[in-house]
Amino acid sequence: MGTVRWIISTAPEIFLLLAIAIGTVLGRVKVRGFSIGTTACILVVAVLIGQLGTFKFPSLLRVILFSLFVFTIGYRSGPEFFASLSIRTLAQVVMALVLGGTGLILVLIFAFTFKLDPGTASGLAAGGLTQSSIIGTASGALAQLGLPNDAFKQQEANIAAGYAVTYVLGYILTLLYVPFVAPKLMGVDLKEEAAKLEAELSGGNPPQNENLHYRKFQARAYRVSTAAGRTVKDIEEEIGSRTVVERIVRDGADVEPRLDTILESGDDIVIAGRTASLVAAKPVIGKEIDADEILKAIPGNVINVLVDSRDLHGRSIKEIAERVGNDARGVYLRTLTRMSREVPLGPDTRVYVGDVMTLVGSTRNIERAATKVGQILRSGDRADIAFLATGIAAGLLAGLISFKVGGIPLTLGGGGGALIAGLVCGWLRSRRPTIGALPPAAQQTLSDLGLGGFIAAIGLGNGAAAWTAIQAHGVLLVGMGLVVTLVPLIVATLFARYVVHMNPVITCGALAGAMTVDAAVTGACDVAESQTPVLGVAVPYAVGNVVLTVLGPIIVALTYTG
Repeated sequence: MGTVRWIISTAPEIFLLLAIAIGTVLGRVKVRGFSIGTTACILVVAVLIGQLGTFKFPSLLRVILFSLFVFTIGYRSGPEFFASLSIRTLAQVVMALVLGGTGLILVLIFAFTFKLDPGTASGLAAGGLTQSSIIGTASGALAQLGLPNDAFKQQEANIAAGYAVTYVLGYILTLLYVPFVAPKLMGVDLKEEAAKLEAELSGGNPPQNENLHYRKFQARAYRVSTAAGRTVKDIEEEIGSRTVVERIVRDGADVEPRLDTILESGDDIVIAGRTASLVAAKPVIGKEIDADEILKAIPGNVINVLVDSRDLHGRSIKEIAERVGNDARGVYLRTLTRMSREVPLGPDTRVYVGDVMTLVGSTRNIERAATKVGQILRSGDRADIAFLATGIAAGLLAGLISFKVGGIPLTLGGGGGALIAGLVCGWLRSRRPTIGALPPAAQQTLSDLGLGGFIAAIGLGNGAAAWTAIQAHGVLLVGMGLVVTLVPLIVATLFARYVVHMNPVITCGALAGAMTVDAAVTGACDVAESQTPVLGVAVPYAVGNVVLTVLGPIIVALTYTG
């Protein structure tokens, strides 16, 4: 035991990394498809290891770790958050605000009724509303109060205790409520409603995936005979299926394939499109020829494009195609991905900022169309560290600003400031793609390491006190946590159904998004036997991440009595 205590005093970072590693492994274990999640597991492991001795970590380490996490959350949500401030997505925004506001009111009622300290109240909010970032923003707000060190550590321990007791319960309840309880509360069968929505998205016809997904991009060469004297537009329209004339070679020289270009007998042309359409092109144009050289000049490609145009936010695929116009010639949408989940495709499928379109076609055509939609995601992009560091620094500086309300300093703290900075930086990146690169893989790494390290430091540094608080208030916290999780979900469901009249399937996805519980979306999709619940996730997820995160300083300010 003496050796362990020597390591704790000499190199506590070893146990911090071990807590992250063990908690991450445990968080990935699934029992009948259910997993607790890495954040809760890391905290529990850290609290247990914290019983071995006294761990001391510099506050600078925790500030940097949490700032990395919350800045990344803001950066990822920024384009969606600002784009969501529009009339097209107003119902989903308001629903997320109703859920967060109801949760805040309940936490404050419990805090005043049972005389909860700011730490316990913040931990209750973080766990009951399943938003881990509240831990950091509440801790940052407490640090601004000038508390004695022992009192501050006790408040942090109470945050950890409140979160540890209520998070797992909140997570499980949300997983069960979204796919099973919410549909019954709305009086609908989720599977039937999903089928109706799919039919609506496909223009009233049963969805046929083979017509919505582009299977294989092909290009073939033909020598013009029957098509002589006709325009490119005439040929493309007769062949159909958005087939496009990519290249015209006349007497060894290229002719620009404009829509009004008239084809001449003997022209060699390249047609690109779906396989079935190209097979039907021969009687319209002329015989197919073996022309490797002109085909090599039309390289096919598959490119992921991040949608960042606010003008496209909330519009249907049909509307977007009309807006892009001729720039979409020869470009096909293979898949639409939202929060790493594939979205059902149809003419009326809504697209939101932050979605990823997988486009197929010739490189030239895709790059032309992509400029109208968003940013091309390239695997070779490197993170712009200077932009990242400057943004976090600006956020931490903004977090130092405080206002006194009734003699109590109200401040965002470093975490809140870093969140706001992340939102702004993510939005700037969407406006100017040449600056501020932070590829998705880098975002995930910073988010996981930042939150995991911060939670581990909190658990290790306050392990003994947190365990004592859990033993003292565990049963009461469980009861309060149950209410803080379920009541906001119920209120938000009724509001969405009977006030703003949202589609029930969209509502289920929106509930999961507003609670930022990704697994609840999967549950709703499984019950619906459809991916349509994903359609409601994006906007509430972005709003929920921001609104719930800033509850930390608000709860501290309203419950601190001096």
